[in-house]
Amino acid sequence: MTWTGGFGRACGWLLDKIVHGLALTRISPNFLTFIGLVINIVAAFFFGHADATNSGRMFAYGALVIIGAGIFDMVDGRVARRTNQVTVFGAFFDSVIDRYSDVVLFFGVLVYYARINHFRYVVLTAFVMVTSLMVSYTRARAEALIGSCKVGFMERPERIVLVILGALFQHWGVMAPVLWVLAVLSTITVVHRIQYTYWNTKHLAPLSELPPARKPSAAQSQSAAPGDIALAQDNAHLPG
Repeated sequence: MTWTGGFGRACGWLLDKIVHGLALTRISPNFLTFIGLVINIVAAFFFGHADATNSGRMFAYGALVIIGAGIFDMVDGRVARRTNQVTVFGAFFDSVIDRYSDVVLFFGVLVYYARINHFRYVVLTAFVMVTSLMVSYTRARAEALIGSCKVGFMERPERIVLVILGALFQHWGVMAPVLWVLAVLSTITVVHRIQYTYWNTKHLAPLSELPPARKPSAAQSQSAAPGDIALAQDNAHLPG
């Protein structure tokens, strides 16, 4: 067995013990999901209270907090399955909370760049915040129409890993290039999903040619509700 395999097995064993302990308490998986959001808000607080003199230290604190939040992100779905509490609402709630977690982290970074008067990076962070939401939204809407849209690279796990790396090494100014990477790759992912959906829907009949019984109502056409549950598939775990 390689050392990486042994490390993976050890982490899996530890995670299983954590899940087992939480399952014994019969805690709600949705509560675990919400705790993850609260912890990410703490990380955003560290980002937003950094300045030019202490950004390396404050961002490192934030990165460690995000890692802690990731534990809850990994266990909520497992606890739900272990305690037979997997629900459709749990999938919806998990995806909504993940979007809030993404936004709050980037908002903390945005506040930091505003505090040190780097307007260009304020705009860039806002752009990354929007594209991170669009990566998830385009998949959700596409899967409401064509069933599956797993193309593209920059999904939530990749975003979180990059943010953690940027924060850990902010002492050397790494967050700035991380934001550029996120902006470019997230945009490419969104465009890829739009193109993929176009090619998979162009053979379908126009809505005007569908029988009345098969036409979606105006509310259904404008609503994102059918695709909201698909957002949960943007995560690394099953919904809790």
